[in-house]
Amino acid sequence: MEIWIYFTLLAATMQAVRTAGQKKLSAKLNSMATTGVRYFYALPFAWCYLWWLLDFRDVAVPALNTSFLQYALVACVMQIWGTACLVAAFRYRNFAVATSLAKTEAIQVAIVGALFFGATLSGLGWLSVVVGVVGVFFVSKVKLRLRDILADSQGLIGMGYGLAAGLGLAITTLLIRESSLALNIDLMVSAAVTLVFMITVQSVMSFIYIYLQDKSQLALMLKHWRLCLFVGITSVLGSIGWFTGASYQNAAYVKALGQVEFFITLALTYRVFKETVSLKEYLGMFLIILSVVILLVWA
Repeated sequence: MEIWIYFTLLAATMQAVRTAGQKKLSAKLNSMATTGVRYFYALPFAWCYLWWLLDFRDVAVPALNTSFLQYALVACVMQIWGTACLVAAFRYRNFAVATSLAKTEAIQVAIVGALFFGATLSGLGWLSVVVGVVGVFFVSKVKLRLRDILADSQGLIGMGYGLAAGLGLAITTLLIRESSLALNIDLMVSAAVTLVFMITVQSVMSFIYIYLQDKSQLALMLKHWRLCLFVGITSVLGSIGWFTGASYQNAAYVKALGQVEFFITLALTYRVFKETVSLKEYLGMFLIILSVVILLVWA
C-alpha cells in the first residue's frame, strides 16, 4: 500500500475527532478563537515533529524559496478563512447541511485543481470523487429542498458558510501540495516544513486578529485549556496526515480517500451510542466505500 494512503487515513480519522472537539469548543469561544486554537495548541507539537523528522531522515533545514513562500502564505490565509467559515456554520440551524456542503471540498479540489493547477484526473478518478460526495450526502441525512432553503434566510447563510468552507479548504490543499513540491527535497520533510511554516504564520495572524477583535477570548482559551489541547493535538496529527498525503499524491485523490472521515464518524457514533442505522445511511456508507475502491483499485 502506498504511503499517501496511510497518511490520508490518519488525517481523516484525526479530523473526525478534531471536528467533534471544535464543535464543543465553539459553544465556549467565538468563531475566530475556536479557529485559532487549532494553531496555537498545535504549534509546539508541529515543531517537535519537524525537528525529530529532520534528525530521523538526516536532512538539513531547507532554504525557503520565493515559490514556496508565495504558495504557503496564500494557503495560510485560505485555511484560516475556510476553518472560520466551517466553525461559523456550526452556529446555524441547518448544521448538517452546512457541514455536508463543506464536504464538497473533495469535488471542489478536483475542479479547481483541473482548472488552475493542471491536476487532471482520470475518468474513474472523477467517478470516485463524485460517488464519494454523493455518499457523504446520504450518510449525513441532508435534505436539500430548494423551497425550504429559500424560505429560511438563516439556512441560506449556513449553506453559504458551508460552501465557502469547502472552497477555502480545497484551495488550501492544492496550495499545500504546490508549497511542498516547491522545496524540491524529501517529500516527507517538505510536508513537515510546510506544516510548521503555515502553523507558525497562522498562529501569529490569529493572535493579532483575536487580540484586536476581542482579547477576552485569549483568557477563555487558557481557561478551557484541556479541550483546547485536545483540539490542538488532534489537529496537528490530522495536518501531518493531510500535508504528507498531498505531497505524495494528487490532492483530489487525497481528498477523495479522505471522505472515509464521514464513515469513521458515523461508525464511532453508532458504536458508542448503539443507535440503529437507516437504509439510506447504509447506502451512503456503501457509496463511500465504493468510491475508495474505485480510487485505489482502478483509478
